[in-house]
Amino acid sequence: MALGERIRRQLRIDAARFVDFASDLIRIPTENPPGAAYPRCATRIAAELRRSGLATRTIRLHRDAPCAIGTFGSGKPALYLSGHYDVVPAQDRTQFEPRVRNGHLHGRGSADMKGGITAMVLAVRTLRKVGFEPVGRIVCISVPDEETSGPRGTVALVKAGVIERDAIGMLTMEPTSGVVWNANRGVLTMRVTVRGRPAHVGLHFRGVNAFRGMLDIASAMGRLADQVAKRRTGFAIDPDAARRSVLLMGGEISGGHNFNVVPDRASFTVDRRINPEEDLETERARLLDVVERARSRGWDVEVEELQRGRSASTSEDEPLARALSASIREVTGRPARFELCPGVLETRHYAALGIPALAYGPGLLDVAHGPRERVALRRLLECAEVYARTAVRLLSARRAPSAPGRGARATAGAGAPTSHAR
Repeated sequence: MALGERIRRQLRIDAARFVDFASDLIRIPTENPPGAAYPRCATRIAAELRRSGLATRTIRLHRDAPCAIGTFGSGKPALYLSGHYDVVPAQDRTQFEPRVRNGHLHGRGSADMKGGITAMVLAVRTLRKVGFEPVGRIVCISVPDEETSGPRGTVALVKAGVIERDAIGMLTMEPTSGVVWNANRGVLTMRVTVRGRPAHVGLHFRGVNAFRGMLDIASAMGRLADQVAKRRTGFAIDPDAARRSVLLMGGEISGGHNFNVVPDRASFTVDRRINPEEDLETERARLLDVVERARSRGWDVEVEELQRGRSASTSEDEPLARALSASIREVTGRPARFELCPGVLETRHYAALGIPALAYGPGLLDVAHGPRERVALRRLLECAEVYARTAVRLLSARRAPSAPGRGARATAGAGAPTSHAR
């Protein structure tokens, strides 16, 4: 029996067990914020990695935020399969009660991305059970904190030198809705706070209304947002309106004490999502210029930077992309579609090291983070098979992998996309 058929057969044998594994993960409420139940979830993942025959370790670079790592094979190169076990806060506590209905597993994290972690572990377990011997290593990493930019997860692993720069690639299991994300936007998020002076409403002339200052700055930011929305990426992304660059104001708004007191504080957030053709520092300077002009008009303004990250991209001609594309066609019968992720991805941390990095997962983006989050069990098996076949293509003794890292980049400025805009 051919290796591909043995992989598919073994996946079907183990399918029920891994629905139980995914359900166990969903039951653990790893909400971020605040970053709850991390050790419990990492322990469960590590136990499954160990049961699957992988050399397993748990790294605690920060207290109560462990990373679970399992390795199959030895030597170089390394192929990273990376997932995050933190989830966004639930709309209802029943989301942590997993249930299978109509061929779908329901619950918080089923799509983003405990279902993906399940497919990752299942894929590598299957390769071991069918007797595949990789030329190099498959490294399964499960991290916390992705939903808040990864400070105690992937960012910490990179800073500690755990991620090898000569890796052949990284694949993450985000809910990509059936496409491959080979690029992501950059991000710059700020909280703008205007300080005023309180006063009784009857003596309002003795105060300084911070809310008026916030309106002044927000109006200028709105004009900048209109300009930003006219820029369009050359990367493929659906629907067409998503090609526009993004400046979102007011995701969070706060201030004031009571209806009859002049507000002495008013704040709002600005979330700038930067297309790969744009330059992060240039766009940051434009935002800060709006603030500086407000200060010149007499407003007392503070800016807190909440997150900053560059865009990143990996070429469709990279060996990782070719191997993934061929595996998707083999398993699903459909050609792979490469698109720009509408948000940010942990692939950017690997791309900054020169490691090709892609996202492809079983979940649907439009149900992730929502009250009806779910993942199709059929897609869990399909993606596990895709991951397994991709690893075989890259780490088989029959084929020496090409030099890694040539097609990945953290994009610092304008330029043509490294994928085809279809």
